[in-house]
Amino acid sequence: MTAALALLRRDIALAFREGGAIGVALGFYLVVVAIAPFGLGPDMDLLARVAPGLLWIALLLAALLSADRIFHNDYEDGSLDVLAMGPLPLAAVAASKSLAHWVTTCVPLALLAPVLGLLLNFPIDAIPILVLAMLAGTPAVSFIAGIGASLTLGLRRSGLLLALLVLPLYVPVLIFGVSTISAAVTGPGSPWPPFLMLCAISLASMVLAPLAAAAALRNSFR
Repeated sequence: MTAALALLRRDIALAFREGGAIGVALGFYLVVVAIAPFGLGPDMDLLARVAPGLLWIALLLAALLSADRIFHNDYEDGSLDVLAMGPLPLAAVAASKSLAHWVTTCVPLALLAPVLGLLLNFPIDAIPILVLAMLAGTPAVSFIAGIGASLTLGLRRSGLLLALLVLPLYVPVLIFGVSTISAAVTGPGSPWPPFLMLCAISLASMVLAPLAAAAALRNSFR
């Protein structure tokens, strides 16, 4: 447990020290949402209706931009081989690195969402449920991305392949994430049933995804 926490702190510190991937993800999120009104037109009611889906889709794509770096740097400098031979189980290593991706990429994206929502005429009184849904759903985004990053580790130009592998797995997160926010904004129905499904998807991803990522990493070491 202590080794896993030390690895998590190291990965978070390195990510914030480099800063490039986080900045690119935040900049991409800002640009995609900011240009949407130019394509959809000045209808403020329309922008408010599409805001939940647009904010979620842009967040998923922005998070993908840094997904291939979950294992890449440690693979390049040999640290991943050392970690694989160490006492910490490889699944715990994968979980730690996916969690670091969530803290350094998905949490900042979720916290930026309310500001971008104002550009889309998103109701201010629904901002708490927007942030809550994104914080609950984005762990699944990072842990599923960990599977894709491990499967494409060491491949040249792996970004497109990673997106093709991971994006279909994001569909349940997108469906229940948008349903939670839409129910809170326009109804009908309560936002809590889809929110609980979103939490269940994240919890299942946090348990199962590291096992799948560890299996893919072992295969890449052979």
